Amino acid sequence: MIPKKLQEIISFLNSLPDQAEKINVLIEYAERFKPVPAEIAAGPYNPENKVQYCESGAYVWTKKNSDGTFDFYFYVENPQGVSAKALCAIFSESLNGESAESIFAIDNDVIFKIFGQSLSMGKNLGLIGILQMMKRQVKEYRLEDG
Repeated sequence: MIPKKLQEIISFLNSLPDQAEKINVLIEYAERFKPVPAEIAAGPYNPENKVQYCESGAYVWTKKNSDGTFDFYFYVENPQGVSAKALCAIFSESLNGESAESIFAIDNDVIFKIFGQSLSMGKNLGLIGILQMMKRQVKEYRLEDG
């Protein structure tokens, strides 16, 4: 089950009448991308936070909130990494404040629901890697908590 805010974004993207309009909306998300604040991480960034296979050089940090929910922070090295920036902005806007269960419930096919089938295999692997890194970091918090 996709968390409500993320599902709303996906539904909106899929309601757009043509691919060009969808691309423009995704570009707008990329333009809203905010890199990780210095109080979370400062460069040079730890390689442990770097997403494997992401052509744009994406990094992910996860912060557990006092209420047990999670917030996510991102950095994208490539200034032309529009797809990665768009995805990170969408995840920031829709998944911050969600529970571990909500994050774990998101399938990899969410990338296709957001971007469609037109991205290269390499881009898809990198974008899926961002989601997998988020899940891995949430899982690490759960293991620490016992």
